[in-house]
Amino acid sequence: MTRRTVIKAGGAGVLASGAAASATSATAAPRARGADVLAVVEKGAHAVGFYDTASGRRLETVPLADYPHEMVVDAGRRFAYVGHYGVRMSSTPGAGGAAVFVIDLAGRSLARTIDTRPFNRIHGMGIDRHDRLYALSEEKAVLLGFDAPATDPAPERAVPTGGVKTHLFTLTRDGERAYVTGLLSHTVSLVRPHDAAVAPILMTPGRLPESSCLSRDEKTLFVGARKSSSLVAVDAHTMKVRRAKKVPGDPLRLYALGGDRLLVTDIVGKTLTEYDYDLRPVRSLGLDGTPSAVSFHPDKALAYVSQLGTDRIAVVDLDRFTVVGDFGTRLEPDSSVLLPAAS
Repeated sequence: MTRRTVIKAGGAGVLASGAAASATSATAAPRARGADVLAVVEKGAHAVGFYDTASGRRLETVPLADYPHEMVVDAGRRFAYVGHYGVRMSSTPGAGGAAVFVIDLAGRSLARTIDTRPFNRIHGMGIDRHDRLYALSEEKAVLLGFDAPATDPAPERAVPTGGVKTHLFTLTRDGERAYVTGLLSHTVSLVRPHDAAVAPILMTPGRLPESSCLSRDEKTLFVGARKSSSLVAVDAHTMKVRRAKKVPGDPLRLYALGGDRLLVTDIVGKTLTEYDYDLRPVRSLGLDGTPSAVSFHPDKALAYVSQLGTDRIAVVDLDRFTVVGDFGTRLEPDSSVLLPAAS
């Protein structure tokens, strides 16, 4: 097994080489020409914020209803779709929200709102290679589908998932399979989003499975069982466990990297850890804040890590596995997407 090394991240206020010294300005400003922009869901601030990644400057804020959570964008980066969860955390009681917010990324504005009632507590979001949108109702345990989300006034379909308190899901690139985690049923469901006549296949990977990701060939599903402190590799077709491994802390989110690697956030240890597909730790990086979600640059080996507690984004060089910059956000940054500079 490769030795696990922990590298402590640099202090707050450190930006990438050549960046402006201040990363805390909340003054809206025009986008710098040729700058990459990070769009961040700020749960506690009830908004999506747009940030120049070079300077950390907040360029624009799109206010939303209370507690938006997950976000995805279409292939052309024309629109972002944000689920209206409507409560702060999964343990928070209440009906929550029942909508999908459609964000115009060029105009940095709320284009419209899709009403999803009676399907509420919209949390997990996904989009396939055909730009079809999927949104998960945690309360109703139903996966909603939108064939043309830029214009659809309501969901086109609704498929039961078989779990209880369904929170997140992983989608195949073609949108034909979805893997839905149930926080209270402690299950992962294989669902056919375009055929409700096919019964979900359920399995139990451990206690409190929340996040998952697929291998590059989409044959293996990796699941983090938070209360079991374990990572589990599951056959993506049969839903049988291939291997399981105890890990430190609380594996909140999992992401597939190139080179048959996984990136896992631990919210107890405040670390990012890279694992191979055999679930062996490769290297680990300590952070100042609690890593809530990660997004990736489409063209560079950079990850953008939202941190609760410090309300900052850490910029991580994935080749060197070290923090190369960071900047402040508003309250409770969560899911994000990198919008690369126009060519």
